[in-house]
Amino acid sequence: MEAWPSQVSALDELSWARLLLEGVFAIEEMGLLPKGIVGAPSIQAKGYFLGDPERAYASLLPAVRARGYTLWFRRRGDKALVILERGLVRLTPNNLWLPWVLGVLTIFSMLFTYIVLYISPELNWEIIRENIDQAWLFTLSLLGILITHELGHYFTAKHFGVATSLPYLIPFPLSAFGTMGAVIRMKDIPPTRRAMLFIGAAGPLCGLAVALPVLITGLSFSSVESLPPYGGYVQEGNSILYAFLKFLIFGKWLPSGGEDVFLHPMALAGWAGLLVTAFNLIPAGQLDGGHVARSLFGERASRVTWGVILVLTLLGVVWKGWLLWAVLIFFFARRQIGPLNDVSPLRKGEKILAIALLILLILLFVPLPMKVVPPQGIL
Repeated sequence: MEAWPSQVSALDELSWARLLLEGVFAIEEMGLLPKGIVGAPSIQAKGYFLGDPERAYASLLPAVRARGYTLWFRRRGDKALVILERGLVRLTPNNLWLPWVLGVLTIFSMLFTYIVLYISPELNWEIIRENIDQAWLFTLSLLGILITHELGHYFTAKHFGVATSLPYLIPFPLSAFGTMGAVIRMKDIPPTRRAMLFIGAAGPLCGLAVALPVLITGLSFSSVESLPPYGGYVQEGNSILYAFLKFLIFGKWLPSGGEDVFLHPMALAGWAGLLVTAFNLIPAGQLDGGHVARSLFGERASRVTWGVILVLTLLGVVWKGWLLWAVLIFFFARRQIGPLNDVSPLRKGEKILAIALLILLILLFVPLPMKVVPPQGIL
């Protein structure tokens, strides 16, 4: 941990900070802290703003950064805090070749996985030649959803001046889809709750804008058939939205009466896109839903995260994968750094958007993503 250079310089910094805040923030208490938001020595002032906090942040920021500090606004009870923390976020340049390498590997992984899992485990050139068109339909459709999702984050973050990495596709051969999806890393801290909300929301909304037409088109090419009487198949799970779309297209709730829809490759990709969107909307940690919850509830979002861990643990009875999600969130996603200015609240329309995204999670959530029906007589 970085220490203050000397008592004299620390007092000089206090004097500078007091003059800086004059006319912007009414100081009731002021002092030095050994640790700030991210653990560096800080100056903290408690009191109240003399005007709009968002304008105050914009006016203070240039001088604070020039002095080598990170500026944080926080609230404790009915009081506001201005925290000047030593050090600035050091941005590293984006890696320009790794996204392309991972992208190529992911394409091959998805093509291979689709043929092996959904066509035939006995892989040979004849099977590949006969089914490569279907594999490409699935791969390009799902890639379109994943890349659009991440580009939504990328360009929205850029709009708010928040630095991010380039999108990274993650190859994972012989998983359900041949990929673990795509990620993008925020290398900077969102300036406001509003920025955090829109950056978190952009990915799911952009991805969904592609996933829905892909799914509807794919379902229109799919057929309803009788389920194999002796088992030996994998059945995708239903969300409220997915079940409703099948009802609109086929005129019946599926699966029912021993029948279900047999998915065209585009339909499978669209269904996977909805599933990935639901995963990302889980309101915890660094997930998109975690950013939405943090922007809406502030520091109380930590309680939501604990609730998510409990719910996912209970859902582990239905699908063991939820236990893994609960463990990952417990160890990696409980602590979340809020925006730099955590005092300015969301506007009414922004609150409605945040609540709508949490409702969207309910519509997309699949308690049992995939059900394996083994051949009859095999446990």
